[in-house]
Amino acid sequence: MIYSSLFTFAEDQRFSDANELYSSGKYEEAIAAYGQILDTGMESPELYFNLGNSYYKNGQLPQAILNFERAQLLAPHDKDIKYNLELSYSQTTDKIEKVGVFFLARWFQGLRDKGDSDFWSIITLISFFLFLIAAALYLFMNSAALKKTGFFAGVLFISMTVITFSYAQKQKQKLLDRSHAIVFSPSVTVKSSPDNSGTELFILHEGTKVEILSTLGDWKEIQLSDGNVGWLKDTTIVVI
Repeated sequence: MIYSSLFTFAEDQRFSDANELYSSGKYEEAIAAYGQILDTGMESPELYFNLGNSYYKNGQLPQAILNFERAQLLAPHDKDIKYNLELSYSQTTDKIEKVGVFFLARWFQGLRDKGDSDFWSIITLISFFLFLIAAALYLFMNSAALKKTGFFAGVLFISMTVITFSYAQKQKQKLLDRSHAIVFSPSVTVKSSPDNSGTELFILHEGTKVEILSTLGDWKEIQLSDGNVGWLKDTTIVVI
């Protein structure tokens, strides 16, 4: 059963009212209420999580997945969001195996996703500050031992600065340049070219996640996690 506990904003009566509708089993009304909050420009993992729960309870799986994905973008390490998302994907028609990733790349990606862009920005500033201290030791201390310590510490901290800065940029890019989408059509035929006369490659069903590679008119070139590539109409997907 899906984890259905709700997040709350004590200071926002609209959010509390929407949660009350959800708790009363009035899922369509809760969806409308959460949607009205989103329409005001408010965005948060809590809001998307609760909206995803409402869609799930209302039997609208693609919409649930879309909102759980949006929640995870804002809170990538939240266990409840991850659980609901994995459970939702387990109920989709298409079971797509991910292409194997080199274990070091997988480890670095996992480490990067432990924090958001703000977290890695803070770590970058701390690492750079420690680098300056290490550089001062190397430049201004007379002791050979301190100079050696400053040199190796400086190399370590400047490396950390570069890595964590790249992590911060990547996490920020995931929020600004959203390149993934969810299939919303019950089924859609993926073509070999951006044309109705293109060769039919394979069929996707609602709830499947795709990566958008390029756009040509009203067609999107997409890639699946197993590496398959093709074209489909942009009206069949919704960007996360």
